[in-house]
Amino acid sequence: MQDYIANRDGTKLFLQVDSPEDPRAVVVIVHGLCEHCGRYDHLADRLNWEGFSVYRFDHRGHGRSGGKRVYYDQWDEISNDVYDVVQLAKSENPGKKLVVLGHSMGGYAVTCFATRFPGEADAIVLSGALTRYHHRLAGDLPIAAPADMYVPNALGEGVCSDPNVIQAYIEDPLVAKEMSIGLLNSIYAGIQYLRENAARFEAPVLILHGANDGLVSPQDSIDLYNSISSKDKGLCIYPLLCHEIFNEPVKDKVIDDVIFWMKERV
Repeated sequence: MQDYIANRDGTKLFLQVDSPEDPRAVVVIVHGLCEHCGRYDHLADRLNWEGFSVYRFDHRGHGRSGGKRVYYDQWDEISNDVYDVVQLAKSENPGKKLVVLGHSMGGYAVTCFATRFPGEADAIVLSGALTRYHHRLAGDLPIAAPADMYVPNALGEGVCSDPNVIQAYIEDPLVAKEMSIGLLNSIYAGIQYLRENAARFEAPVLILHGANDGLVSPQDSIDLYNSISSKDKGLCIYPLLCHEIFNEPVKDKVIDDVIFWMKERV
């Protein structure tokens, strides 16, 4: 099922729901910067096969969603959107437990969500999550430039070791080719919030990262793991894997790890 939902400020978010009959639990997938939820078809298919209902949405300003292109005005907008989709998923699946899974900027969004709204998810899974900005890919933040100025979406090295994935990303018309200064500065503000409020993160969490990630340093995940107050937390840094661990040639092993972890908790 594909549809549009209006978030709290009226922005229309593109939503896709794929569900098996009588799902064991619900997973909300939150995608990364400049991409869209359609790049997670394989992950959604695997989760459906294992009995999980999957909710996916395009961030505001991304993919098929409304809003100013690849732009955030305030740092909390992205986690507000996650919250709104989570509430929808919970209302449509009463009695079912819920996991929120975020990759890269989506991992940042999910970390902000779990920190700001403790108890709203039963478990969290993070992949290559930008939570500390050790790898200064966009230079020093915040950037002293107009919020509506745009800079290129340059992939760089260490995204994925599969050249077919890289080529498909480049040719994908729904992948944004530029990002705004407003978005980058909003992430900087959100990271400061995460640093100052790490103890508020209490949810069971599995933190995953590729050791050869060229976009987000694995140290981000290590620092997050060491600073949050979750009693049930796991950290796995995969040797040799790049940023997009769900698209690497060994992606099914990574997905197996996620499914095993989730089945023990929901």
